[in-house]
Amino acid sequence: MLTHRQLRYFVHIVDAGSFSLAAERLFVAQSALSRQVREMEGQLQTPLLQRDTRHLEMTAAGRSLYADARRILAALEDAAVRAAQAQRGIEGTLQLVHSSSVPLGAPILAVLRQHAEQHPGVVVEISQASSEHQALDIHEGRADVGLARAPILRRYGSVHYLPLYEEPLVVAVAASHALAGQAGTTVAALRHECFVATPHLERGGLSHHVAELCRAQGFQPVPAPVRSRKWSQLALVQGGFGIAVVPLSMGRLAPEGVRLLPLQGEGCTSGVMALYRHGAPPLVRHFTDALSRLGAGFASS
Repeated sequence: MLTHRQLRYFVHIVDAGSFSLAAERLFVAQSALSRQVREMEGQLQTPLLQRDTRHLEMTAAGRSLYADARRILAALEDAAVRAAQAQRGIEGTLQLVHSSSVPLGAPILAVLRQHAEQHPGVVVEISQASSEHQALDIHEGRADVGLARAPILRRYGSVHYLPLYEEPLVVAVAASHALAGQAGTTVAALRHECFVATPHLERGGLSHHVAELCRAQGFQPVPAPVRSRKWSQLALVQGGFGIAVVPLSMGRLAPEGVRLLPLQGEGCTSGVMALYRHGAPPLVRHFTDALSRLGAGFASS
C-alpha cells in the first residue's frame, strides 16, 4: 500500500520536473527519492516515470497516480485543518437533543441564531429525546448537548447538569371544561381532575415534578384513560380526555380549543437544564456557554 510520504514525494518530483530539484525542496537525499519511486513502481508493478539525464516524463500510470495523489493530499490537508478547527470549537457538528416539553421558543432560537453567526463552521443537528434518555445519549456519546426538564435522575457521573431558567406552570384545559373561564387555579383544585400525563416510576422530568406538587397537596394525580408524556398531551386535552400541567412555553403551542390557566402557589414553576459531558470539547462548551446566558433572555421573552 502506498504511503502518504510516497505520494507527497511523487507529487514534488513531478512538480519540480527533476529528482534533484525535488530533493532540494524536500530537504532529503536524491537517492531517498529514487528509492521511494522504485518501491512505488514495485508495488504497482508498472513504471511511473520515464527519465534520462535531462528529461523526466510520466507514464500513463504516472499521470493517473499524479492526479489521484494531488486529490488525496489535498483531502488529507483539509481533514487536518478541520480536525484542528473542531478542537478549537470553530468547525464540526454538534448533536443537540431536547425534550418535547422544552420547545424551541424565541430565546432558544435566538441562541441558535447567534451561535450560527459566530461559528459558521459548526452545524447543529437537532432531535428530540426524553429528559432521562438525553443523559444516557450524552453519556454514551450519541448526543453532545441536551435540553431537559428538571428534575433529572442523576445516574451518570460523566454528565454535567447546568440549570438554565425557570418558567411558570399553567393548566391546559379544554374550552368546554368547567375551569376554562377562570383567571387561574391552584394545584389543590385539581384533586379530582384526570391528568393526561402521569410520571414514570423510574424517570424524572415534567410529569414527575407535577406529581410532586400534587402529593404536596395530599393527593396523587388521577390518570386519564388516554395518556401521553409527549407534546401530544395537549391534543388529548383538546379532545376532552383530561387536563395537563405544562410549562408556559409549551402551553403556548396548544391547539385551538385549549385554555391556559396560570397555576398559583409555591413551587409552581418548571426548570430547564442543559446536559453535556464533563470535559466536553470547545465546540460543545461554546454552545453551552451561550445557553448559560439564557436566563435573562427567557425572563424577558
